[in-house]
Amino acid sequence: MTRLTDEIVDEIHSIRQQHATRFDFDIDRIIDDLRVGQEKHAAEGWPLRKASDTPPINPNSALQRTRFARR
Repeated sequence: MTRLTDEIVDEIHSIRQQHATRFDFDIDRIIDDLRVGQEKHAAEGWPLRKASDTPPINPNSALQRTRFARR
């Protein structure tokens, strides 16, 4: 099986790896840092949206089937 490379996905993985390394892969510290970033952006006026608790109208999209599969 050949892996298709995608520069954007590879860049995201690299950034996530660097971020996790900064916190010694401690999930609690990583989440705390992400929350601080969210609070900073909210204070700057960036709109933040919360994830919906209900499935969307189009439940046949692959993303929605995955997200709501275990409900």
